[in-house]
Amino acid sequence: MKPAVLRPQALRDQQGEVRYYRQEGGTRVAVKLAKATDAALDKLEYEPGMGSPVLGKRLGIPGLRTWRVAKFPLLWCYFEREDHLDVVRLLGERQDVAAILAGSLASN
Repeated sequence: MKPAVLRPQALRDQQGEVRYYRQEGGTRVAVKLAKATDAALDKLEYEPGMGSPVLGKRLGIPGLRTWRVAKFPLLWCYFEREDHLDVVRLLGERQDVAAILAGSLASN
């Protein structure tokens, strides 16, 4: 098992999504989202290699993987490190994920 370590921006992304879903869909939906994002990370902690490397390869970012949050249009973006998962962002599938990642990872 490799613990998921969220970068500050990934944590802000998760908190922002929970706030958005609470405003748009109510507390029940926000709680479901919070549980779904945590469950997705739990799965990755036990099987880090199951995330897709396609986006990372397309962007030329070696090691970048993505994993979809069940029942929500969101992707966890992460790197598998020797002793942990380096979780960089939680992004909406309809966002310009490529541009956001290229910009945020260039500054890290």
